[in-house]
Amino acid sequence: MRLMFLGPPGAGKGTIAQRLVEEYGIPQLSTGDLLRAAVAAGTELGKKAKSYMDAGELVPDEVVIGLIEERLKQDDCKKGFILDGFPRTIAQAQALKKITDLDLVINLQVPDEEIIRRLTSRRTCRKCGAIYNLISIPPKEEGKCDRCGGELFQRDDDKEEAIRNRLAVYRQQTLPLVEYYEKEGILVNVDGAAGVENVTAKVCELVEEKAS
Repeated sequence: MRLMFLGPPGAGKGTIAQRLVEEYGIPQLSTGDLLRAAVAAGTELGKKAKSYMDAGELVPDEVVIGLIEERLKQDDCKKGFILDGFPRTIAQAQALKKITDLDLVINLQVPDEEIIRRLTSRRTCRKCGAIYNLISIPPKEEGKCDRCGGELFQRDDDKEEAIRNRLAVYRQQTLPLVEYYEKEGILVNVDGAAGVENVTAKVCELVEEKAS
C-alpha cells in the first residue's frame, strides 16, 4: 500500500503514520528524517542538502526527490510506504508521479483553533529531543523529560504567531494538493480532530478497503 498523508502542521500525520507502521509493517518516509540521514551518512545528495541547510536555504526539489527515489529502492518499501510531509507542492507531486504511483492520499482535516491548541501545548526536551504534549501526552513531572530528566521547553515554532504563519504557508503552498489528488481520484478526507484512536481506526478501514 503506497500511502500519503496530507494535512496542516499539527494535524497528527506523524502520529497516525506511526500507528500504521506498527499495524502493516511498512516504513514511514519523512523528508526531514531522510535529509538528516543523508547528511549524517555524507552521501552525494546529503552533501548537496547540507550546503543549502547550512546557508539557511530550502533544500531544492531535485535533491529531495532524489532522496525519496533512493529510499523507495530499498527492500522495506517493496510492500508499500507512507509519505509524511512530502510532496508539499504541485511541482513535487508531479515529480513524485514520475517515480511512483500512490494508492491512497489521506487528508486529515483539523480546524485552525484545534491546531493552535495542540501545537501551543507541545514541549520538547532540550537534552534528548523527546516531544510531549501538555494535553495528550503530558510528562510525569511538570517541565521534566520522563526519559532523561532534561528540561522541557516550548520551541519558537510552537508559539501561536508562528503557528498562524505556518498555517498560512500551508494553505498557500500545500492546500492545492487536495484538489490535485481529488482529480487523481485517490484522495479521502478524514476528520483529524476525532481523537487518535478513532482516526487510526478510520484510516485502517480505508487502507483495507483499498487493498481488498
